[in-house]
Amino acid sequence: MFGARCLLRALRSCSSAPCPRHKPTAKLSVRDALGAQNASGELVKVQGWIRSVRSQKEVLFLHVNDGSSLESLQVVADSSFDSRELAFGSSVEVQGQLVKSLSKRQNVELKAEKIEVVGNCDAKAFPFKYKERHPLEYLRQYPHLRCRTNVLGSILRVRSEATAAIHSFFKDSGFVHIHTPVITSNDCEGAGELFQVEPSSKIKVPEENFFNVPVFLTVSGQLHLEVMSGAFTQVFTFGPTFRAENSQSRRHLAEFYMVEAEISFLESLQDLMQVMEGLFKTTTMTVLSNCPEDVELCHKFIAPGQKDRLEHMLKNNFLIISYTEAVEILKQASQNFTFTPEVAAVDLLVPGVGELFGGSLREERYHFLEQQLARSGLTEAYQWYLDLRRFGSVPHGGFGMGFERYLQCILGIDNIKDVIPFPRFTHSCLL
Repeated sequence: MFGARCLLRALRSCSSAPCPRHKPTAKLSVRDALGAQNASGELVKVQGWIRSVRSQKEVLFLHVNDGSSLESLQVVADSSFDSRELAFGSSVEVQGQLVKSLSKRQNVELKAEKIEVVGNCDAKAFPFKYKERHPLEYLRQYPHLRCRTNVLGSILRVRSEATAAIHSFFKDSGFVHIHTPVITSNDCEGAGELFQVEPSSKIKVPEENFFNVPVFLTVSGQLHLEVMSGAFTQVFTFGPTFRAENSQSRRHLAEFYMVEAEISFLESLQDLMQVMEGLFKTTTMTVLSNCPEDVELCHKFIAPGQKDRLEHMLKNNFLIISYTEAVEILKQASQNFTFTPEVAAVDLLVPGVGELFGGSLREERYHFLEQQLARSGLTEAYQWYLDLRRFGSVPHGGFGMGFERYLQCILGIDNIKDVIPFPRFTHSCLL
């Protein structure tokens, strides 16, 4: 009995005593590793893809990137780590000590203790070569691989940052985000360039529509935002839109993203334009602040001079001029923004890009709309639109901004197909 009690006390004492534990290895992104303030030998793990390999007699240098930043992290290892598997494009996991770098090119480097090749890459067969600057037209041939290049990586990081900045602008301005439908029975633009949606032949019911009416992929969320503007004074949506345009021009896509807003109790174009200007400038300043290296790469290697033009845009107010004057300015490739109002509508035209914004005050007169719909034979289909004017209607207006054209504008990218991850256009839908 006494022996059992002594054993129980011993076990309790052992369980209450602290047991030695190994400090876990901290997993860091390349961006966080590069921004580390106290690089004093902390044990870290970094995962990514090799961007360059340089082998010397006693030391091996790797540059590893994980897409979190334009700059890569330098990995310094003993030459014994060198192997054919450590090649440009291979994916790796590196563990080691994060220390201050002796080189002036970077503040920190990773002193490798373990390097594991996760996925091999045949550098000779890989379509992109180290230190070779490939044209954007060439990269377009490889939509499944082009995101691994520096230039597409920068464009896509800017795209991500701009998306977040747009949402922040609307949230800070008191707008409510509305998810407008992708499938719709409306043709908002009235241009007839629609993709009709039908079930596959396996489940298609003869002589019947799945939704009982013909439906299409949306060309705009404006009409649905007008519905919501009867309950919320400020609403916006940000999502994909579709146009069946038979065009392969550098300005057109079959699938692209639109930023659209609708504001109730709005009585002047000037008030609408202030929101448009605020959206553009606030979003752009955020992108320039958070992605300076990515923007600089585009301005330096793709669009020299775009930095000065963008600064000019941000410093000056939008300019209201006549349509004739706008055409003349565009012919001269002016660097100014140009608004072209027509009745109660306004467009923002940017040289090299074309129409960036389009906005208007909406028709609120019930009897005028009723006559127009009756003349077009659309009264029954759009009775709901008339109801919006019958029950508590208010003056309202809104605008749309093409997101890809916005990216073209701030980065100086000539072709719209290079600012979207997977471009869709006539005769092309890769992946």
